[in-house]
Amino acid sequence: MTENLGVLGKKTPRRTGVERVVNAPLPTVYGKFQAVGYMDHDRGEEQVALVHGDIGAERVLVRLHSECLTGDAFGSQHCECGDQLAAAMRAVVAEGSGIVVYLRGHEGRGIGLLAKLRAMALQAEGLDTVEANLALGLPVDARDYGVAAGMLHDLGVRSVRLMSNNPLKREALVRHGVQVDEQVPLLIPPCESNITYLRTKRERMDHHLPHLDAVAHLS
Repeated sequence: MTENLGVLGKKTPRRTGVERVVNAPLPTVYGKFQAVGYMDHDRGEEQVALVHGDIGAERVLVRLHSECLTGDAFGSQHCECGDQLAAAMRAVVAEGSGIVVYLRGHEGRGIGLLAKLRAMALQAEGLDTVEANLALGLPVDARDYGVAAGMLHDLGVRSVRLMSNNPLKREALVRHGVQVDEQVPLLIPPCESNITYLRTKRERMDHHLPHLDAVAHLS
């Protein structure tokens, strides 16, 4: 734990880890949630977990959703993020209980909004999503899921059924002490605008996207 100089030069410890700050009701078009707000003191990020129903400790239906302004807010068809967020919230409500952890600071797989837009511009010129990040001198995926595990631990969750097509999310949760009993596919029908992006995720990032085989006609 690092220390800062406080009043009169006295050293005061800087907070670290994940701290629960607030719990507020959040009615949505999908159903009623509790928005549990956290502060990630290690990165200075404000985070939120959307909790529906009475969750237990085992086999909780969970989605770790990386922030995507273009997809979540603007309805971009460059990716499937907005549709995945909506599908996850519907699934949790249909289940009767579950959690959607919305991870801020994960924009563009962790490279930030402006860098993501630069990568999208390179993709429009013919690079794929992996090549674009590397051309900018950036990592293909810079996300860290330690804060998500910390939030789940705080909520009393020991094991999950993880809604994800990404094997790295499963590996990260297990590494941080959250058991993954099942990986639940979250497959969104592709369109012409995102089919190349999705195929790149399957072929170069090992995402499990078997439904793409049925849409070979898309360019």
